[in-house]
Amino acid sequence: MYQTLTFLHSLTRWLVLISLMYAVYRSFKGYFSNRKFTGTDNAVRHWTATISHIQLIIGMIFYLKSPLIQYFWKNFNAAKESFEHVFFGLIHIILMVTAISMITIGSALAKRKFPDREKFKTMGIWFCIALIIILIAIPWPFSPFANRPYFR
Repeated sequence: MYQTLTFLHSLTRWLVLISLMYAVYRSFKGYFSNRKFTGTDNAVRHWTATISHIQLIIGMIFYLKSPLIQYFWKNFNAAKESFEHVFFGLIHIILMVTAISMITIGSALAKRKFPDREKFKTMGIWFCIALIIILIAIPWPFSPFANRPYFR
């Protein structure tokens, strides 16, 4: 199960990033070109939030099953000396839950805005902030915090 979760979490990361970048692109393009907020824009908003929530659920299960996290919480005093353990035990999950919360709030607010330009603006701001947080919190192969390969 752990290997499957590792693969799914790694794969879904790319779906989240692609959908989020596409949603940010569409929101800024719509805002600056003063377009109508179409059904496609609404679908992009909705599916970006949905994919992000799926990733959150996979990540939460992965977090509970991870031997690294289990070690971190059982041996907190020793584990807190390793930044990699602290990163995955606390920092990664806090930042990712914050980012998914931003996506959820941004999606809900954009859905309720009336002028189309405000929908684009709201979606763009909240999703862009979430994207920045996610890019910081991902353990990229080049990350100074903790690193993992692009695909696992």
